[in-house]
Amino acid sequence: MKILETAIPGVLIVEPRIFADERGCFLETWNLERFAAAGLPTHWVQDNLSVSKTGVVRGLHYQTIHPQGKLVRVTAGRVRDVVVDLRRHSPTFGHHVAVDLDPESARMLWIPEGFAHGFAVLEGPATFVYKVTDSYCAAGERTILWNDPALGIDWGLQAEQAIVSAKDAAGTRFADAEVFEELSA
Repeated sequence: MKILETAIPGVLIVEPRIFADERGCFLETWNLERFAAAGLPTHWVQDNLSVSKTGVVRGLHYQTIHPQGKLVRVTAGRVRDVVVDLRRHSPTFGHHVAVDLDPESARMLWIPEGFAHGFAVLEGPATFVYKVTDSYCAAGERTILWNDPALGIDWGLQAEQAIVSAKDAAGTRFADAEVFEELSA
């Protein structure tokens, strides 16, 4: 397993070793000892799965109560995964990282607590699978407007192609978003 840094410290790309031959392939998607050795979480409270068609944009979501760390991957299709740093005292506050995920590379993205998260389906249907470090809390759920010009996110598709839920379309602008005061890089 390789751990690759991104432009935001703490947000990591995890590249598992793929064993492939004429029959197909095998890889570890999670290994307690390897993750612990890399300083990644080893306690997960929930696994989630979503399936979305091409053009769907989900996010940017986060929780102010029970913030979640997430380990995300794609098992079908291709997505552009985006994280935005919401830790006010971080040197990368308001910056984002975008990483394309697909089953061929088997790359995973580790997103620590304190980040908004979303993805756009570039090739679908996409099956998006992720582990979280804390339980979902509806009272703490927040959404930042996915296409806020202040963030300048390249989602990999044209805005008019985006299929967005009513909740996500009504997200808060970044400038007005509730952010994390106590979390820092």
